[in-house]
Amino acid sequence: MAAFTMYSTPWCGYCHRLKGQLKRAGIEFSEVDIEQVPDAAKIVEKVNNGNQTVPTIVFPDGTAMTNPSLAQVAEKLAA
Repeated sequence: MAAFTMYSTPWCGYCHRLKGQLKRAGIEFSEVDIEQVPDAAKIVEKVNNGNQTVPTIVFPDGTAMTNPSLAQVAEKLAA
């Protein structure tokens, strides 16, 4: 089961890096391409003061992180 949703784009280097780190750490997540899903882009803009900054991670509790490190994500999941 996905621990959170990652909003990304196919060309984002930071997204690719974080996805690889999460997969190696065994952390499951769902991914949404904001270029393919307009409503997802609106979610990212809301979290990032109108900017489409990726990767943006949204947790089930509604909290969000923008371009977090693996350590920050792991810390949030452990809390």
